[in-house]
Amino acid sequence: MRLQIRQCLNSTCRFRFPWNENDLPSLDCPRCGAAIQVISERVLPVEQAPIPPAPLPTLPFVAALLDNVRSTFNVGSIFRCADGAGIAHLFLCGITPTPDHPKVAKTALGAEQTVPWSYHTNAVALACDLQIQHHQLWVLEELPNAASLFASHQPATADPIVLVLGNEVAGVDPGLVELADRIVALPMYGAKRSLNVAIAFGIAAYTLCFNAHTSD
Repeated sequence: MRLQIRQCLNSTCRFRFPWNENDLPSLDCPRCGAAIQVISERVLPVEQAPIPPAPLPTLPFVAALLDNVRSTFNVGSIFRCADGAGIAHLFLCGITPTPDHPKVAKTALGAEQTVPWSYHTNAVALACDLQIQHHQLWVLEELPNAASLFASHQPATADPIVLVLGNEVAGVDPGLVELADRIVALPMYGAKRSLNVAIAFGIAAYTLCFNAHTSD
């Protein structure tokens, strides 16, 4: 695929933007309509089959439970990040859209085919079953009794960790909070008290997976 960097020739505009073969072929500035010039051009290599990653050591794996996450775009982003971080499984609960939804697949960019997932109608019932199977529930929520995720040491046992994330507005179901083995949060130093759920997941997923795969 050809990729160009283009720039408007109008001295009062000088809009600079990328263009590829899938875009409209116009040579006019999309902002002011003046002529444009091609600043640089390169050809992207044809995507090769990915090299299988080296097997991870046998250490506690990390999964995630999405409790009524509403946005298809958030779920797609979570899938993509889960693939990169090495999340073992995504439990999709309640109104959380599944990869059957085209907007999830569009944002996940194929990660929905590489990350194992399952759908469950009731997150609290699922959480009870997971604890019976010796999974630890780590709820990611900004609560008064939450500990910093970065100060939370993972146990040396082989028990899997399930990171729990909640609805964009309502947060994590109180029933899941009551079941939690740990409640953790990301430190917030600005005026806002929370992050977008997909961004928060990305930070937490990489933190937990990195610690799990590098701990003694």
